[in-house]
Amino acid sequence: MIETILPGAVTAVDTFTDPPQATLFPEEESLISAAVHKRRAEFTTGRWCARQAMRRIGHRPSAILPGPRGEPRWPAGLVGSITHCPGYRAAVVAPTARVTTVGIDAEVHEPTPPGVLEAVSHPEEREHLAALRRDHPGVHWDRLLFSAKESVYKAWYPLTARWLDFEDASVTFHPATATFTARLEVTGPRLHGADLTGFTGRWVIGDGLLVTAITILEPALATAA
Repeated sequence: MIETILPGAVTAVDTFTDPPQATLFPEEESLISAAVHKRRAEFTTGRWCARQAMRRIGHRPSAILPGPRGEPRWPAGLVGSITHCPGYRAAVVAPTARVTTVGIDAEVHEPTPPGVLEAVSHPEEREHLAALRRDHPGVHWDRLLFSAKESVYKAWYPLTARWLDFEDASVTFHPATATFTARLEVTGPRLHGADLTGFTGRWVIGDGLLVTAITILEPALATAA
């Protein structure tokens, strides 16, 4: 599912089940041994997906341990992202020679709980979503906004090692192209010779799920694309 919104430079593996053959490295197992079954399943299958993707690009699978903010710490030479929600797990990886950063998120396609939209959005974003609901009522735009901001954070953190709050980015959706833009409300890093002021992402909806993705290619690939 997720591969439809990613460039060819990124390798993706996703699953709608928890495969019985999915296992962890001992150092990963030690981190999750006391977790409840749900958490163990999503952690294990997410990393299983990541290792399948690593194999596909000829990289030896290895442990993927969490960093200070829980982010996956990828082996040298790789970037990637992992996501999970009820009924779906996915991971993407790419060589750093081809991709600068990538962030993905999956959510069940249903409204967010009461109060969540107000907590993660600006007033102008809520106005934008209200207009979208009128014109495209079949989409739960509040959940899509939440997912897009999760992808923004996952793409941002590897570049900066800095926290990014929900209000630190403003998202605009473009339904005709199933894309979105995210304007940073904080100072971004220098990237490829320019200040990073935002991200562009894509989304797909199907099978009761919505998935968002952001990819920044290395300059040579971006020019070719």
